Amino acid sequence: MRILVTGGAGFIGSNFVRHMLATYPTDEIVVLDKLTYAGNITNLPPLSTTPRLSFVQGDICDERTVVQVLEDCDAIVHFAAETHVDRSLLQAQDFMRTNVQGTYVLLEAARQQHIQRFLHISTDEVYGNACSPEGVSRPSLETDTLLPLSPYAASKVGADTLAFSYWASYRLPVTITRCSNNYGPYQYPEKQLPLFILNALEDRPLPIYGDGQHSRDWIHVDDHVEVLALILHQPAAHVVGEIFNIGAHEERTTLQNARTILKILEKPGELLSFVQDRPGNVQRHAVDTSKIRQQLGWQARISFAAGMRQTIDWYRDNPAWIETIKEKHNEFLMAALQRGMPR
Repeated sequence: MRILVTGGAGFIGSNFVRHMLATYPTDEIVVLDKLTYAGNITNLPPLSTTPRLSFVQGDICDERTVVQVLEDCDAIVHFAAETHVDRSLLQAQDFMRTNVQGTYVLLEAARQQHIQRFLHISTDEVYGNACSPEGVSRPSLETDTLLPLSPYAASKVGADTLAFSYWASYRLPVTITRCSNNYGPYQYPEKQLPLFILNALEDRPLPIYGDGQHSRDWIHVDDHVEVLALILHQPAAHVVGEIFNIGAHEERTTLQNARTILKILEKPGELLSFVQDRPGNVQRHAVDTSKIRQQLGWQARISFAAGMRQTIDWYRDNPAWIETIKEKHNEFLMAALQRGMPR
């Protein structure tokens, strides 16, 4: 199978590429990535020594580029997106362009070229607060109403529904996945866990929104990419036209995460710093994974305790990677590291 991976130089995308190359020796990967602030070519295996991997720098909103890179491809795994809630509160236009318009360009090109699989990577952010229609807190189901609370989440709702419409209208073989919060190697350090880790390593305060009781389900990126590969290689009848929640059932609050990191690194509790909550902050993100467990027999295998220690070790052992990020002097990231804007 020849697979186009959009956003393949980003956090989850690059981990997916590494997993695919290591696990499926006959698959070929084409990465299309714009290399914005969060994209990093060094996240990928070396191109010169990885013959089954090719890279194209380009924008998913550019129809000509998309059509060209899709030549001879059998499948699309669509990661490319603006993903940071805090950035969406400041620059919503970028999210609408990339996440909605870019997804449309990919879907239309896939339809015209008769792509065999279109795996659309979404997020549990589309549900808003995890609760029943009656307002009772519980993990979100694939059938729940989508109630986004940020421009980022709204842009992903637009992309999700557009992707599903191409299945409903044109029978484009679309599968949609909605995953909980990811963590692990190569995550851009504006997000909560790498931000906390870097600040703790450098004895800076760990900024915590509000009272720190906002809860998220956390999944290690290795578990996430493993199940995405599983979906991609399933018989079409098992997954096409379906929506799957993906999670690890590891719900933790922001304050719990901060304290865990300080404990592992043997740093003082005085580094905890409570800051003003952001607008529209979701109180609880969690997904019900019954469907994917029952239909595909999959469940996450990496505990948060083990995954968090591995992740901390990775950031501590890769200072050169961190320095290449800092050398870009991204204004938003620098502000996050100093004042803090955790997801």
